[in-house]
Amino acid sequence: MLYWLHDFLDINILGYITIRAGVAFFIALCLTLFLLPRFIKWAQRTSSVQPINDWAPERHQEKHSTPTMGGIVFIGATIFASLLSIRWDNAYAQAGILTLFLFSLIGFYDDFAKIKKSENLAGFKARTKLFLQILSAFAVAAFLCLFADFNTDLYIPFLKNPVMDMGVFAILLWVLVIIATSNAVNLTDGLDGLATVPSIVALTTFSIIIYITGNIKISSYLLMPHFQVSEVAIMASALIGALTGFLWYNCHPAEVFMGDSGSLTIGAFLGYLAIISKSEILLFLIGSIFVIETLSVILQVGSFKLRQKRVFLMAPIHHHFEMKNWAENKIIVRFWIIAILSNILALITLKIR
Repeated sequence: MLYWLHDFLDINILGYITIRAGVAFFIALCLTLFLLPRFIKWAQRTSSVQPINDWAPERHQEKHSTPTMGGIVFIGATIFASLLSIRWDNAYAQAGILTLFLFSLIGFYDDFAKIKKSENLAGFKARTKLFLQILSAFAVAAFLCLFADFNTDLYIPFLKNPVMDMGVFAILLWVLVIIATSNAVNLTDGLDGLATVPSIVALTTFSIIIYITGNIKISSYLLMPHFQVSEVAIMASALIGALTGFLWYNCHPAEVFMGDSGSLTIGAFLGYLAIISKSEILLFLIGSIFVIETLSVILQVGSFKLRQKRVFLMAPIHHHFEMKNWAENKIIVRFWIIAILSNILALITLKIR
């Protein structure tokens, strides 16, 4: 709509990506700050609270009355702000909206079932949930190939040229990236604000990379690939604004949790951003906290099955530090610091090619 105003009323300033990204940020921020308190009151009144797993550390049991499913609010605010600010005819932005919508539906059903049955393990069965994620990720990947005519080259950090053309195997990689990142953020969302700030930091990094990728002059100067993806930076900015508003109520002690409707969707969108910016490999550094959390679970499960021994006191790894009696705030802030530092390193690699 903002771009239409620029075109129809000849308001030049609304043609700039940076201006529309800033507007989208504040629309999503204000909408989230307006809706969340009302959502929290509604959730408390209807007992739409977070069921806590029996295996979770004992101090988690006190969080059983905290409202969940807050992701529906900030994802809804993101989609609304994005639709107001992006060019609707941009295929990459359309695929971004599709990603947010499909994964928020999966997360919403999972959250709703857990609330309805008052059981943390309710909702989709693991196989059903994975199948729906694969189906949704495939729909996004197919959309990129069919409507965005996105190329299938694979880039790695420090090299200015693609290392190979993946062909049809690119779709398999893209599906894997979206699903893996979606579940990684979901695993990380175990403490107040733990997943929120690393997500904001990662989104900020991807916003910069995507803006560069969409700008032919800057991308040429930095020897980076060029695609018409800049509109998606507006969507990333909207999600940053929405998450900033959510953090106001999600910081310790949290008044609301994002639930699967938030974490699965954020992760899928981060995976999508990595794909369209040709940063699939760099995602390991940009999403370092999510990678660490996921690896801790893989190591724990693998070690127990092979050796009947645990590597950590509890996985994901943030629970390990809880079991060592670290204060929750200390765990959260230290993980935030790691996320910030790793993203600074990721941005530094852009110049080294």
